[in-house]
Amino acid sequence: MLMDTSPTKDFLYESLAADLTGLIASGTFRPGDRLPSVRRLSAQRKVSVSTILQAYMLLEDRGLIEARPQSGYYVRSAEGQRLPVSRHDPLPEPEISSPEPDPAQVGLRELVMHVLRDSENPNLVQLGTALPNRDLLPTKRLNRIVATLAREQEEQSNGYFFPPGYEPLRVQIAKRAIVAGCSLSPADIVTTAGCLEAVELCLRAVCQAGDIVAIESPTYFGILQSIEALGLKALEIPTHPRDGISLGALRFALEHNPVRACLVVSNFNNPLGSCMPEEAKRELVDLLAAHEIPLIEDDISGEIYFSEQRPIVAKAFDRKGLVLLCSSFSKDVCPGYRVGWTAPGRFKATVEWLKFASSGTTASLPQMAVAEFIACGSFDHHLRRLRREYAFNVEQMTQAVVRCFPAGTRVTRPAGGFVLWVQLSEMVDSLDLYRQALKVGVTLAPGYIFSASNKYRNFIRLNAAVWSKEVERAIGRLGELVDQEIA
Repeated sequence: MLMDTSPTKDFLYESLAADLTGLIASGTFRPGDRLPSVRRLSAQRKVSVSTILQAYMLLEDRGLIEARPQSGYYVRSAEGQRLPVSRHDPLPEPEISSPEPDPAQVGLRELVMHVLRDSENPNLVQLGTALPNRDLLPTKRLNRIVATLAREQEEQSNGYFFPPGYEPLRVQIAKRAIVAGCSLSPADIVTTAGCLEAVELCLRAVCQAGDIVAIESPTYFGILQSIEALGLKALEIPTHPRDGISLGALRFALEHNPVRACLVVSNFNNPLGSCMPEEAKRELVDLLAAHEIPLIEDDISGEIYFSEQRPIVAKAFDRKGLVLLCSSFSKDVCPGYRVGWTAPGRFKATVEWLKFASSGTTASLPQMAVAEFIACGSFDHHLRRLRREYAFNVEQMTQAVVRCFPAGTRVTRPAGGFVLWVQLSEMVDSLDLYRQALKVGVTLAPGYIFSASNKYRNFIRLNAAVWSKEVERAIGRLGELVDQEIA
């Protein structure tokens, strides 16, 4: 075992213990969760093994964690913990979803478009659409990169990069995929105009009109819009607010329905914020592979995690080329650049052809700018700040909901991303609340738009990317409106 001879050893292990206590208190590590292994955390924190062991023993003495022989350290049950007393008691999480058991045609376009139009109104406090915090985006750095590329590589930046797309960007994506558990080559990747185009191309590659697609419930309304536009049917699967899609329910659905594809947001689902455990991802891939069913995996928020380590993707367990991984740089770098990508496995040739047939190419200069932003090392530095800020903002909005919303409210505790899913009293209609909120200058996303079968009547999604006094007042106004709805 390595020995720590640093004179600040006590400070190091106490500081680490304090960090972990905060993560447990905020719900990042929950009762029953396994903490990072001693050696993994030692490597991540660049401190000795003995320092990590001292921190874990301190947490064990405080009753927060427990050691399990030949297994590791785990967060103790809520009954056994002695967490620091919070000013506000946490609200319970929303219940696991219980969608309709039959496939449904999607018909949400009018409501979705109305919500999107409201997102462009500068007079409203924007809590509806899941837009990133503009103040946290690397806009100035990207502008300098774009100016340099346009001046020094004028011919290339004005040309076409036909599918599979700009090779230096695909090289950078392949390098980063290692951290997510994937071994990809640049040749495995196709660049797209955002993640949603990647998802739609993958749906088109594996499905035909009338086919059934198994999805999480609730799920991002943009995914539902793609399913509707392609004439597919959505089969909603119960989904846990922390652990993601129910594999037992999915297994039952596969046995009773001719499912053609499965589509999940495995890391930080929108709107739930759920993140599938690693073993669940493995089981999901194996289950679908046994049925030869493609899995379309949306990992758009995978880099926005609040724990010490990036969660891996389900694609990491793909042995048959049946997982079509999709992502983009819209949530963490620049939404307006519309730079996305997919690693579609055995369906790559079809996806390339569909990409060319539908939009020809992805814009050249944004691809070049993002590739340079990653290659020069700016991306990792930017992400470290982004994760800290979003973790703080999510926690602040959660506490504001605790303070301002009535008893009986439930709210998720996401470990990444920047949205909150809030379950209100059954007396509240989220569409009515949406209309009332507009009158007091606030937008929100009504729960209806996250289901193909008009579920989630009494749910809302809130964008927690920004925290300010104005946002805090907006949460207070929403709380007052909810009170009025149930009075």
